[in-house]
Amino acid sequence: MSQELEDRFHNFGKRIRNFCLKLKCDIINTEYIRQVIRSSGSIGGNYIESSDDLGKLDEKMKIKNFKA
Repeated sequence: MSQELEDRFHNFGKRIRNFCLKLKCDIINTEYIRQVIRSSGSIGGNYIESSDDLGKLDEKMKIKNFKA
């Protein structure tokens, strides 16, 4: 797992948040802003989850559930 990449994802999420704070908040933009913030934060979470090594038993369980 790359600490540099994690830091870049974290900074990206903060920059998106700061950008969204500058946008006009009206009925239309509110939902778009929420979605952009959620999706920008999930990038780092997805990376961390995908690079976790939880062991052989967990891997077998995930493969078993995938086949079902």
